[in-house]
Formats: sequence, C-alpha cells, structure tokens
Amino acid sequence: MFAIIGLVVVIGCVAGGYMMAHGNFSVLWQPAEFLIILGAAIGTFLIASPVKVIKLTMKGFASAFKAKAPGKDEYLQLLRTLYDLLTLAKHEGIIALESHANKPKESSIFTPYPFVIKNHHVLDFICDNVKTYAMAGMEPHEFETLMDIDMDSHHEEEMIAVGSINKLADSMPALGIVACVLGVVITMGALSEPPEILGKHIGAALVGTFFGILMAYGFVAPFATNVEHQVRDQHTLLTVAKTAIMSFALGWAPALALEAARRAVPSSARPTFEELENAVRKK
Repeated sequence: MFAIIGLVVVIGCVAGGYMMAHGNFSVLWQPAEFLIILGAAIGTFLIASPVKVIKLTMKGFASAFKAKAPGKDEYLQLLRTLYDLLTLAKHEGIIALESHANKPKESSIFTPYPFVIKNHHVLDFICDNVKTYAMAGMEPHEFETLMDIDMDSHHEEEMIAVGSINKLADSMPALGIVACVLGVVITMGALSEPPEILGKHIGAALVGTFFGILMAYGFVAPFATNVEHQVRDQHTLLTVAKTAIMSFALGWAPALALEAARRAVPSSARPTFEELENAVRKK
C-alpha cells in the first residue's frame, strides 16, 4: 500500500514541480528514449542474471506492494507458538514434538496461529530444527551452529534480490546518458535545421538523462530498500524463534525461554511482559 502511495507522491511532485515552472508535458513524451533506457536495462538484467535470480528479483518487486512488516500481533502469535511447543516438550519430552513438526498444518499447536502457518520460512525453520534436535540429541553449542548456518543461508538467498535490484538501479543513469548521447548524435546530424528543430532534438536527448536518473533514484532503488527491510524483518523472526529454541536446549524453563525470545523482538513491535503473560494465560 505504502509503495503505491510513494509512487504516486514521486510522480505527482515531479510532474507538479514541472507544471509550476510552466513546463510543456508534450516535450517529456519521448518514446524512443524510454525504449532505449528500459529495453537496455531489461536486457542487461537478463544477461547478468540466471533464472533463479530473475525469479527472486521479480518476487522481490511484487512483495514491495503486498508485504507488511510484522507487528505486535504477529510476534505474539510466534511467541505463543513457541511457548506451546516448549511446554509440550517440557511435559512430554522433545520426541512429542515430532508429530507436530512433521505435519504442522494439521497440528493443534500451529494451526491456531495463521501468521506462523502462512510464513513458510519461519514454519520450516521451527519444524526442521525441532525435528533435528529431537532426532540427533546434539549438544547445545552444536545445535546453535546448525541454526546459524540455516539462518545465514536463508539471509544470503533473500539478499540476492536486493543486490540485483540495486545493480539495476545503478545502471539506469548510465543508460540515460547512452540515450542522451544518441540524441546528441541525431542533433549533430541536423545542424542545418532551424533552431526550433534543433531545440526539439536537444530536449529529447536531455529527457533521456532525466528519465534514467528518475527511474534509478525515484523508483528502482527504493524498491531495493523496501525488499531489504523485508529481509531484515524475516531475519528477526528467525532470530526470535532461534532464541526460544536455543534457550530451551540450554535447559531453561519454557517461561524463561519465552522471555528471552520476547527480548529479541524489536522494541517497536515488542509486546510487554504483561501482554505476553496475558496472551499465554488466555491460551
């Protein structure tokens, strides 16, 4: 939603400022310049990117329009899920979690929390590590290393889209210059034309530079930043889950492990001690 609002603000302010300066909008309509810049940008992106990177980048662009940063309610759902799992493990042993981890979408622990069920990265992280710990009987430090490897791998993959979009943004001003130079070449070939014709050619060339810079810093680069924030939010969710599971593996009681996980939540979305306690009691 905010991505759409941002696009409207950028276009509105740029167009509004141009209009206030009594600019002629027909001069800005230069399809040839747009074709050169956008076509070359897409082409260079395809040259540089394997199919996997293309898919991740397209997914990143799409997520900017629909993704929502997890708030207090989402973190409460995650914390309550973890508490239910750890409480069951405390009372019946870690082996009791295997049936829930094997079929989480049929589990009485996971299904009450739609945010956890829908976030497959968090769900897979919890289930995979619960099953691993139950089957392998690992030492806590070994288990922590395994979870760190999982988180690092996921983070690196998610950052591929960020890097790819940033590189696309970096190329836009240069491609704008390419379009501008071609416009200057056309202008030089029309030096015998009257000044009004030369002015149109020069204006068209400068529109190429304008469009390339606007696309880079007004549209594409902000998308990369948006996706980067999403990656950070996802990493924080995994950190909260890791903190609870790791604390329990160290021998902490479920309530203490849950408190440790609560403190891993960013302060802007962190439930208070009383809010979490009340949520657990209601459950």
